[in-house]
Amino acid sequence: MVERTGGRRCANCGFKTCRRAASLGLMFTIEHEFDSTVITLVDQDAAHLQEDVIINAFEDCVTVEQLDSRTDSVVRITLSLTQIRDLAAALDLPEGAYQLRPANT
Repeated sequence: MVERTGGRRCANCGFKTCRRAASLGLMFTIEHEFDSTVITLVDQDAAHLQEDVIINAFEDCVTVEQLDSRTDSVVRITLSLTQIRDLAAALDLPEGAYQLRPANT
């Protein structure tokens, strides 16, 4: 688990960073904008570095963006909150087909 250690800002980019995450080799930023929360995932340790992933969490949807360096264009997908819920559940389940239902049925 990554601990939040306060509002220290990175001297290079100005984003808030987590000292614990940095010590683990993890790098991400969280910024709260007027209409969304923006999370940026930075690929630091991979053998083949990928471009940063920018996640915008809005009130009614979540967008995921990444620069495609081959075409020099940003690729964006938009997920509904239901799709995000399903994705979160799927990360902890084995292979198969599932349908989530409300707890009271």
